[in-house]
Amino acid sequence: MNGKKIIKSSELVLQADGRIYHLNLFPEELADTVILVGDPGRVNIIARHLNDIEVDTQNREIHTVTGYYKGKRLSILSTGMGTDNLDIVINELDALANIDLRKRQIKSGHRSLNLIRLGTSGALQADIPLNAFIASEYAIGLDGLLYFYRKHQDRIDRDMTQHFIDYFNYAEELPKPYAIQSSSSLLNKFRDGFVHGITLTAPGFYGPQGRELRLEVSYPDFYARIPDFSYREHRIANFEMETSALYGLGRMLGHNTLTVCVAIANRFKKEFNDSYHEAVERLIIEVLERV
Repeated sequence: MNGKKIIKSSELVLQADGRIYHLNLFPEELADTVILVGDPGRVNIIARHLNDIEVDTQNREIHTVTGYYKGKRLSILSTGMGTDNLDIVINELDALANIDLRKRQIKSGHRSLNLIRLGTSGALQADIPLNAFIASEYAIGLDGLLYFYRKHQDRIDRDMTQHFIDYFNYAEELPKPYAIQSSSSLLNKFRDGFVHGITLTAPGFYGPQGRELRLEVSYPDFYARIPDFSYREHRIANFEMETSALYGLGRMLGHNTLTVCVAIANRFKKEFNDSYHEAVERLIIEVLERV
């Protein structure tokens, strides 16, 4: 897109006072490092570790606090659940960083953000214990979101994607999957003490992740084969609902991205930790210290 082009108001939606529409933020209110969480209630849990709070604003499920941790400026922002919400959040974070909202023009220089998702997930390997910390080396999206964007070819790992499709004999009627890598600069900060692997991002919590209540899943064999999948010594570690959009959109827009999660369930051992809050608190401290 030409940097001089005026972006129409129907495309770049702003509030009456000029804030970006969904995030309810001005550009100067956003730090270069952003910790993303799904639950709005988790923002205050992290923010209590910050000093000199500059921003505390909420719009719908999106709650943002900007402040300082040991002198480093951070923003904590809730996204809600799912890749559809991440589509909104990542595009608007990039707009805050790289679009002049008043002129409605793309800026000539590029501001790169560090976007770190801190969440919970279900482990997909029997040897990953409850409360383990998982850093996502890759995401494989089952949501199809990235194919709506022209630049997806530049970021998708085509070999891993095709290997995944071939291994699972992936049904053509499902959204085409895509594999995409994390940012090595952030992943390197989360080597020691973390399990590493591939994260499957599902477009739902129940059927897309193999859960059955009153509706049966269409492809039960798919879920049974997950533990044995590997690609160049990378295996599938966990299931969640956001990382593929974070990695895909974030990296296409030139930002550094990483997801770190607590395993609050082990899907194949049928275990769930309903007292996982202490583990989440430990992960919060790890993330704050390492970023």
